[in-house]
Amino acid sequence: MDAASRTTAPAVARAATFQPPQSAAPAAAPAAVSIHVRAAITWLAIFPLVAVGMMAAAPLMENWHPVFRAMALTLVVVPTAVYVVLPRLFAVHGRLARRRSTSAGS
Repeated sequence: MDAASRTTAPAVARAATFQPPQSAAPAAAPAAVSIHVRAAITWLAIFPLVAVGMMAAAPLMENWHPVFRAMALTLVVVPTAVYVVLPRLFAVHGRLARRRSTSAGS
């Protein structure tokens, strides 16, 4: 055996025998949420944020062009909805759906 094959052979043998750890139970994929449910949950997140945002920002943006008011409002509402409100609402929906499927199966 030459020097090159001796240095790579143990690494190849180790790589061939490595197996990633197996979990005890594979995680079940969550059921896909209907597009209608997603639309309703998104509306539940967006509407209150827009309503409160419009009332809170009205005195500050009274003289602004409506396009700039909408731009400023959506700059706050969209990230708040996407990163804060929607994940929580979908988590609640998932818990309710699991509870419903568990009680229906019993």
